[in-house]
Order: sequence, then C-alpha cells, then structure tokens
Amino acid sequence: MSKHFRVSSRLPAKMQELGIPVDAVLQRAGLAAETFAQPRVLLTTEEFFALWSAIGALSPDPGSALALGTETQSKYFDPIALTALASENFAEGMRKMALYKTLSCPEEIKLENAPGEMSIEFKWLLAQGGEPEALRDLCFAWVLTIARHGTGENVLPIRLELQRPRVKIVHLEQHFGCPIRFEAKRNAIVFSASDAELPFVTRNEELLGMLAPQLDAELMLHRGAETFPERVRTKVQQKLTGRRPKMEEIAREMKMSSRTLQRRLQDAGYSFQQVLEEARHQLARHYLTNKELELNETAYLLGYEDANSFVRAFRGWEGAPPGHWREAQRALGMCGASV
Repeated sequence: MSKHFRVSSRLPAKMQELGIPVDAVLQRAGLAAETFAQPRVLLTTEEFFALWSAIGALSPDPGSALALGTETQSKYFDPIALTALASENFAEGMRKMALYKTLSCPEEIKLENAPGEMSIEFKWLLAQGGEPEALRDLCFAWVLTIARHGTGENVLPIRLELQRPRVKIVHLEQHFGCPIRFEAKRNAIVFSASDAELPFVTRNEELLGMLAPQLDAELMLHRGAETFPERVRTKVQQKLTGRRPKMEEIAREMKMSSRTLQRRLQDAGYSFQQVLEEARHQLARHYLTNKELELNETAYLLGYEDANSFVRAFRGWEGAPPGHWREAQRALGMCGASV
C-alpha cells in the first residue's frame, strides 16, 4: 500500500479557474509555499486532509469540490481510471478501481451490492479522523464522472448517504440529481443495479490488455512489500465483524498452519495478540469518528464481550476513555473549521 497521496499537477490551475486562492490554501493547510512547484507532490494523509479542509474553507462556491472532481477529457485520467473506463461496464470499472486504488494512495474503495443497488464508499486507511467534506464531495463527483464518461449517458445515483448534519444542499442536489440522506451511518453514493450494469462505450480490450497486467504486477510488488505482521493485521481487521477471530482461522485464510503463522510473527518480534490489539486500535479510531455508532456497538464490532472491556482497552491505547477521545476529536475538527 502506498502511504502517500499524489496530488494532480492540474489541481492548482483548476483551483485558480474556480477562484480558490492557491497560496492562501497552502498557508492555511500548513504546507510549504513551493509545494505545487515540485515535480511530484506527495502528501501524507494528515497533509492531504489539511489541504482539502483548506480548499473547502476558502472556496468562494460551495460546489467547488464537485467541479474539481469532474473531468471531461480522458487525456487527464490516470492509468487506474483509464483501466476502469476500458472495462466492460460501470460495475466492472469500479471493481477495477477498487482493486488497484491502494497502488496510488492509502485509500480503499468499498463496493457493496444489495438488492437492486450498488453502493460505493471511500475508506482512508491511515486517517486519524473523518475526511473533510470537500474531499468527500470530490470523491463522489469523481465516481459520477467515471459513470457518465464510460456509459456516455447522464447517469444519476438513486441517493447519497452523508454522515454530516443537514445543511444547504442546492449544489449537491443540482450536481447529483438524487435524494440525499443526512446524518446517515455512512458516507456513500448509491446507484441502481441496472445502472451498475450499463455497458461502457469506452470499453477497450486492447488498452485493458496493456494496462491491467502492468497494474497487476505492481499490485503483487506492493503486496510483497508489506511486512508479515501487516498482512496478518489486515486479515484480522477483515474478520473483526462482531467477533474476535482466532489465530487458527487467520492461519487458514493465509493458507498456512497456526504454528507457521505464530513462528513468523515471532521472527518479526510480534505475537498474535499484539497484532490483534493493533487491528482493534486502528479500527476503534475509525469507528469512533462515526457519531452514529454507540460505544457498545463499537465494542461489539471490535469483538469485545461488553463495552467495559472496550473502554479499558481504549484507555490503555490512548490514555483516555473512548467517549472523551471522541469529543476531543470533534472539538479539534470544530476548531480547525473556524480558524
């Protein structure tokens, strides 16, 4: 997994077109004045979030992030987006993007199919808190760009689900043309199953044959670069859905014996319990940024028998109970928005 976000070289020019003061954005975000002058702009998650918080705060138009996330010329698409557009249909294109996304940044695209619909969420793998609203809007606008560019049709989502409180929504309604659910349990853009299966007029088997093998090779290299404890932690997090996974189960998932898994962890200076606690700690911070989740629900998702056990564990990780930590994070977010 790449640990940095690469910022498009086109971003400063697009910001200027929209009347967003580039120098002021960099200053507010705490980034160097020459940041955009570098040949490759690579930012940590914290820096990337700070950049988009500043863009959201200093944009003269609430719809600026939507404009920044909309592209009409395929020459500006990156290889992952081109691979998606060369696919058979919208759903397959998004699956390709989800597969290769971590090659370019510590971000995950989560696809979920339910009766009659397909939902798309963005997860920030190294984030310590929720993403800025401007970044969230940009990501959903980018998904819509892929859908419309690929199908050649004016595809509309069937709804947006947003965790944010109800606010002025004219710019969102005009751009997405669908109902919006505020104070939802997740941030997601949802399409009908029929639209998900719309064929791409941009389908290009030859281009796909050139790009996909290269991305697959890079994916293999990146996966090989992960340490063994990181691979185990990822598997644990995938299984932490209301129960505590056992070492034997994770070993089966990784196609090895429990003894081999234990030995390889020991060689890296870890125990299975340490990896389990790291996995829980990371997910706990993520879940606590969702104000819809109660502490007992978070405890359940992390595989704890009761909320008290979770509170004790979290206090050991962060030095404060989860409720206090959550309030502190909200306060920090509010302060950051008012600077």
